Amino acid sequence: MSLHGKNILLAVSGSIAAYKAAFLVRLLIKSGCHVKVIMTRSAVDIISPLTLSTLSKNNVVTSVADESGWNSHVELGLWADYMVVAPATAATLARMAAGLSDNIIVASYLSARCKVCVAPAMDVDMWHHPSTQHNLNLLQSRNVEIIPVGYGELASGLEGEGRMAEPEEILNFLEALADTQQSLAGKKVLITGGPTYEPIDPVRYIGNRSSGKMAYAIAEACHARGAEVTMVSGPVSIDVSGYKFKIIQVETAEQMYNAVVGRFADADIAVFAAAVADFTVAAPSDTKLKKKGDSLTLTLTPTRDIAAEISKLKKPGQITVGFALETDNEKYHALEKLHKKNLDFIVLNSLRDEGAGFQHETNKISVFKRTEACWIFPKSKKLVARDIVELIKEYINQK
Repeated sequence: MSLHGKNILLAVSGSIAAYKAAFLVRLLIKSGCHVKVIMTRSAVDIISPLTLSTLSKNNVVTSVADESGWNSHVELGLWADYMVVAPATAATLARMAAGLSDNIIVASYLSARCKVCVAPAMDVDMWHHPSTQHNLNLLQSRNVEIIPVGYGELASGLEGEGRMAEPEEILNFLEALADTQQSLAGKKVLITGGPTYEPIDPVRYIGNRSSGKMAYAIAEACHARGAEVTMVSGPVSIDVSGYKFKIIQVETAEQMYNAVVGRFADADIAVFAAAVADFTVAAPSDTKLKKKGDSLTLTLTPTRDIAAEISKLKKPGQITVGFALETDNEKYHALEKLHKKNLDFIVLNSLRDEGAGFQHETNKISVFKRTEACWIFPKSKKLVARDIVELIKEYINQK
């Protein structure tokens, strides 16, 4: 899989290896990439922004704000398909790990929704220092790719590890990464996410605490691997403007069912991650209900079980994944849903687990197949999403 047509945000920090950025930009352009360059102030002392601007055919940004006004690091972060920090100094790695947004590189990194890669460059003792290794491990845990350093003569005159990878090696790394990320190319993925709101009257509703973060993380992971993703989303507070996959926004369980049932036949993979209300109000009021008496009685009727209903339409070759959020007898209820709803996988959340479930940035899940279980330990929802998608990919390869 080539990088042709990909948007590459190249971030250059203040190492002597910054001179290699010119060669890297040229290679990326020759590979058909669109390249924008951002630089720290210290990098400007090593290589001219004019050089990189001429090669990339785009203005180079060196700060969040300058005499011309505000430079949108958010826009840069959302534009990129890949962000590559090359060279990445020890100081830059530390700032990224700490989220210290005091320069254009870290500000853009914190806004990026794409794959981020770093090509470290520093002296041998700095490379082996526990602080640097800690920061690298921390960044890896956040899904940042580390491009291996080289061994050789360093700017200090010492010899050892710490040399930035050569531009050709960085290009090869990105091409290999693109190959991996296209593992779902040609697949159509349908995902439900978020809560549903069942109206009581024009003002009030029955809902739940689902944030939709897990579903959107799975959608991102599938899209990053080349899938054509359609997200059917209940009401969420997530800013969806930067996502590059299709989003269909609904409110009620019935609306979500109708959006899914018409699209399921074309899907290769369906992930039912939404927290759909089990009941809806039988006769919602057209006007705001006034407070009268000591109580209010609502008649509730069951909503459609979307996963169960859709699974009746399942064709050979289609893969379906469900979610179960339980508070007791978790494994029993999850396995019951797995078989009853004809799912290939079910992802179990337990509200008893600290840091799991609604509203959290992290999650802790058990994934049950029909023949085995896979335990995934607490980590960010983006990394949990990557694990889930990897299980789906392996399952496809086995079929």
